[in-house]
Amino acid sequence: MNRADVVVVGAGPAGCAAAILLAERGWAVTLLDKAEFPRPKICGEYLSPESARVLDRLGVLKAVDAAGAQPLAGMRITAPDGTVLDGRYPTSGRWRWRGYRDHGLAIRRTVFDRILVERARALPVDLRERHRVTGVVVEAGAVVGVEAEDAEGAPVQIRSRLVVGADGRASVVAHALGLRRRHRLRRLALIRHVSGIADLGGRGEIYVDPPDYSILNPVAPGIVNLSLVVPLAHARPYRGRMETFFDARMKQLRYLPPRLAGMRPEGPLMMMGPLAYRVDEPRVGGVLLAGDAAGFYDPFTGEGLYTALRSAEMLAEAAQPALERGDVSVGALAPYAAARRAAFADKARVTRVLQFLIAHRRLANTAAHFLKRRPALLSRLMGVIGDFVPPRALF
Repeated sequence: MNRADVVVVGAGPAGCAAAILLAERGWAVTLLDKAEFPRPKICGEYLSPESARVLDRLGVLKAVDAAGAQPLAGMRITAPDGTVLDGRYPTSGRWRWRGYRDHGLAIRRTVFDRILVERARALPVDLRERHRVTGVVVEAGAVVGVEAEDAEGAPVQIRSRLVVGADGRASVVAHALGLRRRHRLRRLALIRHVSGIADLGGRGEIYVDPPDYSILNPVAPGIVNLSLVVPLAHARPYRGRMETFFDARMKQLRYLPPRLAGMRPEGPLMMMGPLAYRVDEPRVGGVLLAGDAAGFYDPFTGEGLYTALRSAEMLAEAAQPALERGDVSVGALAPYAAARRAAFADKARVTRVLQFLIAHRRLANTAAHFLKRRPALLSRLMGVIGDFVPPRALF
């Protein structure tokens, strides 16, 4: 039997960040992942301006810059009727709020994850790749460890004072505890790296054409992350023919095809859906969830990676006093859930409003015309999307 102070399940951004921050505080951390790095991961590959603060706290920001992360000054949004919004992150000194940086970043997940894994390896973290967690160990109403299989398929049990579920949307930890619930928003994301697209000018591009939208994100010199988000029901009849569906559906977004002239695929088509799902708070002690394991809504505002990093930061802050007191009960760990609500609830409301708007052609056009006439409000909205302007500032 193995023992640790903390077992972190999942070595993606949330898991690595949690492991790094807890190890820096002196706790014995075991970090498990079923994959061997580097490994492909479907993702929009966008980091908001405020993400840089957490990356700096983790000691990886310079490495991310050196690895070729592409700076993004904002997003250019094209409405269904062709109205173009040039959304830039607010940088003027007259603004009350400033981001940690004046720009966001775009970087391939294979590169980003490698940097975080290497940082975890540089600390006294027991990182075990190709270890598949199969369940959690519950005793006396608390999680006290995990069951896993090692690289050879042999069973392994690791006991711990705290288990952190950071194992993404298919979280074994959340599933084992019966916490995941279906969401009524049923969407599918299709993502591919492509080349041959004319320079995006240091910005991402979003094309809204209900019920779909597409995002172009420059993740490396000459390489663009091209994503398409569609209703899941529309894609289901094309099971086994998703390449055909992807190509045909792209052509149906009125203002997107001219932008894709000369495009060449640079990798396989990846799919993920349904995108949205809910996850309840744990009802037993000894366990916390971070990143996508704690729930996900929709990628339109690109909140995934920032939420993963920031939730790991809050988790470490909440776990520290609980571990010091030797009390990891539900009540002792409750400050984490409260901190996440305070940090993310208002942004989630803005995201839901945006999702409602972009799902209806007339409303999407009306909203675009409204923001076109109010550039200051558009800049403030970009600051909210960039995670450094509080959402209530919009009102």
